[in-house]
Amino acid sequence: MNNNKGFEKFIKPEFKGAKKKESIRQDKRKAKAESRAIGEDLRRKKLDKKRGIVSDKPEEKKFHKKDSRDTNNRFPEKRSITPIAHQKDSPVQDSFEPIEIDANSPLMPLNKFLAYCGICGRREAAGIIKLGNVTVNGDKIFEPGYKVRGNEDVKVKGKKIFLQRNLVYILLNKPKDYITTSKDPEGRKTVLELIKGATKERVYPVGRLDRNTTGVLLLTNDGELAQQLTHPSFQVKKIYEVRVDKPVTKKDFEAILTGVTLEDGFVQADHVAYADAKDKSVIGIEIHSGRNRIVRRIFEHLGYDVKNLDRVMFANLTKKNVDRGKWRMLQEKEVRLLKYMNQSFTKKKKNA
Repeated sequence: MNNNKGFEKFIKPEFKGAKKKESIRQDKRKAKAESRAIGEDLRRKKLDKKRGIVSDKPEEKKFHKKDSRDTNNRFPEKRSITPIAHQKDSPVQDSFEPIEIDANSPLMPLNKFLAYCGICGRREAAGIIKLGNVTVNGDKIFEPGYKVRGNEDVKVKGKKIFLQRNLVYILLNKPKDYITTSKDPEGRKTVLELIKGATKERVYPVGRLDRNTTGVLLLTNDGELAQQLTHPSFQVKKIYEVRVDKPVTKKDFEAILTGVTLEDGFVQADHVAYADAKDKSVIGIEIHSGRNRIVRRIFEHLGYDVKNLDRVMFANLTKKNVDRGKWRMLQEKEVRLLKYMNQSFTKKKKNA
């Protein structure tokens, strides 16, 4: 027994430092993968029980960790997805081409797949999935990070969805009294009514503008770009022209620059200027925060009533040559700048 003790460190070595941390990470990943597989299996069994389905080979749908990495056994055949355009009453253009997807296609999170299908942005897709409105191959999925290839039978509220290849980018000069949503249960006018006939693709607004806020608004079916432009980490610039009920004092002007604390935290404008030297009730403000009604709330916090709020720039997009209530397609150069997140329209990070 004593001789064996001298070889224990070689038989079962104890990791230290970085190796120990990596070993702990691997154990956590393994436990998480096993837990996810068990959860998916239990959900499948529960659904099958509700449907009255009894499987003779229940092990065929039980996935282990190794299956999540190599799913070729689940999708061995190569097939072409029939696009929405080939279905009756479809809003997608007839020129839409099928996308070839095979078993070697890369995996992607389910919420990302929904965004690529033009359903909504990734954040909204995550919420839809968590509510149980999405099924994959007949199984209800609740995890936005669930991996798919794109050749599965994915349905949202019972309707099958497909990847889109024809990406559309529309710049709208939004007028008042239109809300920035796809549908409104109260029957109010939406921005989609303004671009009716612009495209047969299903597009949605990137970010939001209040009902009474006017100006630049982007609509697209490019879910990945929409995610980038709205995510706080990219700090995309927005410039607004604000007209308030009285002249803005020098004290309040400086307060906007140094920052104010609202009910949901501190916020600071990047730049502030008087739009008209003779009329100090009109202010130009550049800000990167995407919080709800942030510009209005800044001025209301300082005791001003906002009469008009107009977004004159979003990222590198302006409303130049686009009349109120009108729209235009983005040029290829504009799309390229947006996709590469050009530094001219993102906040410059301060040196430490």
